[in-house]
Amino acid sequence: MGSQEKKITAPIPVPGTPEASGELADLLSLMARLRADCPWDKKQSNHSLIPYAIEEAYELGEAVQGDDDEDIKGELGDVLLQVVFHCQMYAEQGRFDMSDVITTLQEKLIRRHPHVFEAETLQDEAAVKERWDEIKAEEQQARAARGKPHRRLDNTKAGSALMQAQDVQKQASKLGFDWEGVSGAFDKLDEEIAELKAEILDKPQVEIKTNIREIEKELGDCMFALVNVARKLNLDAETATLTCVHKFKSRFGYIEDQLAAAGKRLEDSDINEMDALWEAAKQHERI
Repeated sequence: MGSQEKKITAPIPVPGTPEASGELADLLSLMARLRADCPWDKKQSNHSLIPYAIEEAYELGEAVQGDDDEDIKGELGDVLLQVVFHCQMYAEQGRFDMSDVITTLQEKLIRRHPHVFEAETLQDEAAVKERWDEIKAEEQQARAARGKPHRRLDNTKAGSALMQAQDVQKQASKLGFDWEGVSGAFDKLDEEIAELKAEILDKPQVEIKTNIREIEKELGDCMFALVNVARKLNLDAETATLTCVHKFKSRFGYIEDQLAAAGKRLEDSDINEMDALWEAAKQHERI
């Protein structure tokens, strides 16, 4: 007699006002309560949470760099929240629950460490890495057997959208799918910008709002094309963007400081005054 398929049921919401117990089961029940009673949590989907998961991973990295225990605990908790949130929603769909996720992780860790749990002996880190890659290849074969074949661009590294865009372009370039020089990348960028403008300029707001998903795609094409320019110049798109972010924050901080010195708040200023201070910030950078 075969084993019965596991029936997936979502955690039961915790009643009343809960206390922080440090127990995973209580956390799952708390998440269930939020999904039942919080308007924002009820509105979310697995897809809507993707940006938050990425953001929390980056914030955890910053906390570790800062080496403050309270910040690290908080950010680890935020990452855990994403896992719990996703598991709650998939359990609601009857697909899988937290115990399935933990079991899958345990199986993977045991499978990928035969030198720890079996008789294999690996002498150094390089040997461990080589064996790890062999096991991952075996896993890919098993995945292909389930109807999920491994494609050449499946090796794209996980990361931010800019990082993935640049890596997938590199992978395609190695297979001959690329322009010879940067001019082709610039031509494609100009083409995509023109298509984006055609979707927006001289269009009524109601039409723009109705067509926002197509506009989103066109905007993505522009950003992807710009990443291609960076790649052809041997520049890292992520680093270039972060440099711009830090520069913007620094200049805006200068505006805020100058207004504060004059006894004003940002809310009390206007675009003309802030723009003048922005130009002053640029001059200040050159000193």
